[in-house]
Formats: sequence, structure tokens, C-alpha cells
Amino acid sequence: MDAVRQQNESALHSWLAGEFLLIALLSAALALWGAYPSLPSSFDLPSLLLALNTAIALTSVLVAVLTGVRFSVDSSRMDLLLCAGFSVAAISIFAFEIAPTLGGSAIGKPETWASLIARIISAVLITGAAFARGQVRKPDRALPTTLGACSLALLVIWSGTRALVQAVGDAGSTNGSELPMTIAFALLALLYLGAMVGFGLRFRRWLEDLDSWLALAATLWLFSSLNFVFRPILPGDQAALGDFLRLLACVLLVVGVWRGIREAEFGRAVSEERARVAGEIHDGLAQYLFALSTHLNMLRAGGDLETILPRLEEVAGLAQQEARFAVLALSSAGGSAPFDAALRRYVEFLCADGVLEVDVEIDSDIRLAPDEQIEIFRIVQEGLANVRKHANANWAEVKISESGGKRTVVVRDDGDGLSEDETEPTAGQGLKNMRRRAGSIGADFTVSSKPGVGTTLEVALRA
Repeated sequence: MDAVRQQNESALHSWLAGEFLLIALLSAALALWGAYPSLPSSFDLPSLLLALNTAIALTSVLVAVLTGVRFSVDSSRMDLLLCAGFSVAAISIFAFEIAPTLGGSAIGKPETWASLIARIISAVLITGAAFARGQVRKPDRALPTTLGACSLALLVIWSGTRALVQAVGDAGSTNGSELPMTIAFALLALLYLGAMVGFGLRFRRWLEDLDSWLALAATLWLFSSLNFVFRPILPGDQAALGDFLRLLACVLLVVGVWRGIREAEFGRAVSEERARVAGEIHDGLAQYLFALSTHLNMLRAGGDLETILPRLEEVAGLAQQEARFAVLALSSAGGSAPFDAALRRYVEFLCADGVLEVDVEIDSDIRLAPDEQIEIFRIVQEGLANVRKHANANWAEVKISESGGKRTVVVRDDGDGLSEDETEPTAGQGLKNMRRRAGSIGADFTVSSKPGVGTTLEVALRA
């Protein structure tokens, strides 16, 4: 526990040192640039501006897609807002800055002001993500609804700015616009300051890697906005130093979000594995331990030893088998040798009284993943248990083979068979369980049976 705490403190201190160093460097650069007004702050290079805008838009699209993928993994509100924020940024740059340039027309004041307002909306969404908590209840609807609302908002912004400019007259320049631009960029700076603090607090509390990257990106956005505060330039006029900081922030986020996706997928895989192993213990070993406890209580209450002792031995043998298979469930090793041994020992135990004869045939070359081994064992176990209890069969066969790249598991018996209604997907809890287990490993499960002829269960495994 102390080692984990020290590791967490070390990660936090490293991040704080990096954050303070970045702030110091950017502050020094901003102060130097402010002290020497002769230093260039913008470049009248249309090709450079187009390249910067394209790079920022493409990286914003990539971040939006990656955060959307993360949202599909854990449905968090933070990822939803991030996806929406970067989608607004990407769409607005393409629509208001890149498209007019590629179309051969000059970027007018409606486009520039619409782009600036879109930046503010994007910043609001990103800053909101820093303070968002919990998960979305209906993730399937939330993402398309949010993106649709953002697209509608951009359309309204475009229509509104165009109507406003037409009403006041478009002078074709930025003269007289310095104060509104300064206010707009100051608002952006305040929003990104809030995002930097918010993501920093998130990282301090949960130490999630993505939060540290978001805080660094927000720092770059903050100083990018401060550059525009001191020397306001409407979007699309010239390439500015702040645009380089915006691009760097997006590149950092591509790396950070990709790492976040990998962490989220790993965490989900660990959670699912824990739930699966817990289910295996509950469905298997726990049931036999409960049976042992029940029979011991019967002995304590004065039950007949000669009657109860064979049952105890039988249950203890089954519990031992379940314990061995629980070890297999926790193992990540491939191959089929442990699975072969476990399945054959189970069949030997099942047939020990001579009531049912079971032939087992397992292809020596077949490869089964650990999750497949566990679920196939359970399907065969339940299938043979049904044969023994209900089918009145004398013989059964278990065949696990591979032919032409297709891997199949077949459990066949010569019992009474099932009626057509009994083979329906909704009939019988045992068949439902087997279908569910097959589905969990991406396999197809089919049942074919005729009364008086027998029943065949087939599992077609994934390629």
C-alpha cells in the first residue's frame, strides 16, 4: 500500500513539475514578446495559415473520434463533452476558414466572427468536461444527439453573424474590431484557465493519465489565447504564434487520448475477467461447497453415516475437479493439454457408475483460447448432465475438432430426443445457459433433435 502511495505521489509531483516548467517557459516567451513589440507576432502567409488550419482541424477530428471511442467504452460525460468540443472546433475550422480559402474567395467578417464564436463554444464544452462527473444513462442516444445539437448551433451562429454583418455593414477589414476581439480572446483565456485547473484537480484526485495531458493542452490553449489578447487577430486573417500553440495542444491530445483509450480498454478487460471468474466460482465451486456443508449438517443432526459418506465423497470429488478448473480459468496459457485432461477426468467421473458411456474425441492440433476452454467445458458439462438426467441415453459422444479452418464442438446422444418446441431458443434454462456461454466467446450454438433418435448440440467457434 505504501509503495502504491509513493508511486502515486511521484507521478503527481512529476506532472506538477512539468506543468510549472511549461507555464514558466510560456510566460517568459509571452513577456519577451510583449517587451519587444518589434518581434513578429503574425505572418501574412496564406499558405502557412491554410496548412496550420488544416493540421489543427485534422488533429481535432482525430481527438473527437478518439474521445468518441472512449465514450463508447465507458459512457463518461467527460468524453461526451470532449467529443462535442473538438467536433465543434473541427467543423468550424473546415466550414469558416478552410472552405472559403479553397473556394478561392476571401474570408469575410461573417466567417471570421463565426469561427471565433465557435472557438468559445468549443472552449465551453472542453472546460465543462473538466468538471463533468459520472456516466451517461443512454449513451447510444447521447452522442448523436449532442453532435446534432452542436451542428445546429454552428448553423445558427453562421446565420446570425452573417445577418449581423449585413445589418451593420461589412467594411472588409478588422479596423475598429480590436475591443470586441480582445474581450472574446480574454473570455477564451478564462475558459482555458478553468479547464487547466479542472483537469489538474482531476489528475490530482484520480491520477488518470488523460487528465494530465488535457491539463497540459489547456495550458497551451490558455497562452495561445493570451497571445491573441495582446495582439488581436481575427481567425483567417494571418498565421499567428497562437495558432502554433493550438496545433501543439491538439497533437499532445492525440497522444494522450490514445493512451487513455488503451487504459480504458484494459480496465474494462480486467473488470470483465474478474466478473467472469467470480461467476465461475459462484456457478461451480461454491455450489459444491454448499452441498458439502449441507451433508455435514445432516451428519451433525444424526444422519446415517453409511448413506451420507458416499455422497460426501462424491461432492468432494466434484469440488476438487471444480477447484482444478478454477485454476484453469485464471490461467492465461494457451494450448489445449490442461483442457483435455480436465474434460476427460470429468467424463471419467461422470461415467464411473456405468449408467452412461461417453466417448471423447479431441483433435490434438486444435488450439483453444483460455476463455474458449472455460466456456466449452461448461457447455459440455451442462450438455452431458442433461443427457444423464433427462435423455434416458446409454451412449453419448463429445467431439472437438477442426476441419478446413472451422472449429466445432459436438455433443451427441442416443436418448429420447427433444420435441420441436423444446429446441426453441426460449425453451429450457439449460439450453439458454449454453447459448449464452457460446455467445460470450463469439460462437454459434445450434440444437438438432428428433424424438426417439437423440439430440445433437453443436458449437461453431469463431475463426
